[in-house]
Amino acid sequence: MSWFVGLTMTCPYTVFVQVTILLGSENDKPHAEKISAVLTGFDIPSNIIIASAHKVPEKVVSIIEKLNKDLQPQVVITVVGLSNGLAGVVAGSSLHPVINCPPHKNEQEYLADIHSSLRMPSYVPVMTILNPKNAALAAVKILAESNKELREQVKKNIADTKNRYS
Repeated sequence: MSWFVGLTMTCPYTVFVQVTILLGSENDKPHAEKISAVLTGFDIPSNIIIASAHKVPEKVVSIIEKLNKDLQPQVVITVVGLSNGLAGVVAGSSLHPVINCPPHKNEQEYLADIHSSLRMPSYVPVMTILNPKNAALAAVKILAESNKELREQVKKNIADTKNRYS
């Protein structure tokens, strides 16, 4: 079975950029697809990979080792409900920025699970963003720091947003 659920490999930028979206389970896929859709709007390729830190930690470690060998600018976004071990495991070993975007079905689930996403040990930097669109936009802005063409797209996106509210 392939780890890659969805993969888009075209990238129009001079410097290849990408976002890897790691899921705790298949149940997290609809949330990840919301993130991927925003990235597609910026022509940023994304991989969706299912890898539970609790059930197959060796798979997670293998994925991070492969990502760490890739010198291209990238961001990892983790999408995990319930007890979120994935974001911490990834951030503890990843050379790339890690954003966590936990899915919550309702307020009760949110209140029960959010602390496993927010409280990380020292030297395990994870940025937690609850809105999938904002998680994608944060990844875009991180990647735009080293990519002039993408930076221009971000500027245009900000201007378009401001124009909608003026």
